[in-house]
Amino acid sequence: MTATVSAPPDVRAVVGRLLARKRRLAFVVPGIILAYFAYIFVSFDVAGLADRARMDNARILLSDFWSYKTHITRDNRSGEVVVAIEGETKGTYPDGMVPDWVVMDGGTTTIDLGAGHRVIYDALGARYVHPGYGTIAIRSGNGTVTLDAATLDAPTLDVPTLDVPEPIPDWIEVAENRVQVSTAQGRFSVTRNRTETFRYQAGWELFFFTLDSRFYGKGPLDLLAMATSGERVDPARSNIAGMAADFWNNAMWRHGDVARAIGETILMAFLGTFLGAIIALPLAFVAAANFSRFAALRFAMRRVFDFVRGVDGLIWTIILARAFGPGPMTGALAILITDTGAFGKQFSETLENIDEKQVEGVRSSGANALLRARFAVIPQITPVLLGQILYNFESNTRSATIIGAIVGGGIGLLLTQAISTQKDWEEVAYYMVLIIAMVIGIDTLSGWLRRKLIRGA
Repeated sequence: MTATVSAPPDVRAVVGRLLARKRRLAFVVPGIILAYFAYIFVSFDVAGLADRARMDNARILLSDFWSYKTHITRDNRSGEVVVAIEGETKGTYPDGMVPDWVVMDGGTTTIDLGAGHRVIYDALGARYVHPGYGTIAIRSGNGTVTLDAATLDAPTLDVPTLDVPEPIPDWIEVAENRVQVSTAQGRFSVTRNRTETFRYQAGWELFFFTLDSRFYGKGPLDLLAMATSGERVDPARSNIAGMAADFWNNAMWRHGDVARAIGETILMAFLGTFLGAIIALPLAFVAAANFSRFAALRFAMRRVFDFVRGVDGLIWTIILARAFGPGPMTGALAILITDTGAFGKQFSETLENIDEKQVEGVRSSGANALLRARFAVIPQITPVLLGQILYNFESNTRSATIIGAIVGGGIGLLLTQAISTQKDWEEVAYYMVLIIAMVIGIDTLSGWLRRKLIRGA
């Protein structure tokens, strides 16, 4: 009998093919990645993003985060001049009380913007004095706004014709029935009906006390002296109680409303998270393979978990808001539904990985299923469950901010309202700081609870 021996493979050929394959992959994979990024560049119109960007608006927005502006507005028909912080009625200076950089003398109002920049309202119209350029005089009347460009080495300009002469710098904007001057010191705007000057200053003005408060304008030492030994401003209460009341009821910053909104946000997250965990725990025993004998029931329960957690919480929020109306409880229900699915999956997987020896030990003592779960299963899974619940509580605190904006509750609603006004950006910054502080606080608290409840430290 003759044995047939197969020829050994050519080692060089095999190694060559492997190296050639690796070389091809070294070019193909980066090529696919580059092609994908090229597709993103075209489909998302990245090139057009720079053209659409409004950096001037971005600069104004960022400056409004840390500064405030005072409006000095004159009604061109009646001649009345109003000075108001952020242009709000709640921040309007009362009669006889104006900032020291605003001087009202009869029918003339002089506004010192600093660095030699001044604005003057008088019977002739309004003038912006620019120390490095000259005086820009504007007259309004007969339904038109006229830029007197004599000091700009150019003829008089009637704005409705839009015949803009040269030279006019880019910080002077001329539009139909409107002239605006924008400099680093402030903005100056004239229309048919009103003349307005904006002066920006650092800080969050009226954050503690509004203009109608007896404590407005007092420094920290003055307030301390009034709180400890000063005469009572209001005979019916102490000065420190008056300070607390004026701060809490601040009409501009609404600290009381903000505190209640923060409480609603935390309550939405708390109710949704912990009620979801309470509902999910018994259902997880039905979905766990080592506790449920019926495969069809396990399959059905797992698909229920997949369904409720597969639909995003924001979608549930919109559905529930249409069904039950807006409110914080609707937001809590949306979190509850989503977390029931997430906890059900996590808890069932945790149950399937328990140590069965402890269960057998309790069973050998004659304990029924309920006692086995109480003394052999729950002690094993408690640390893991607590960690998952506390982590979801942290995450839901952030989610409750967005959910609150939809259902009309919590700090999310106030944040959305401040953004929609397109002018209260300092309030947006305030709410963002509070949201970050809230998340940090919840994270610190949950970490402490984990150490106490799980490690016992």
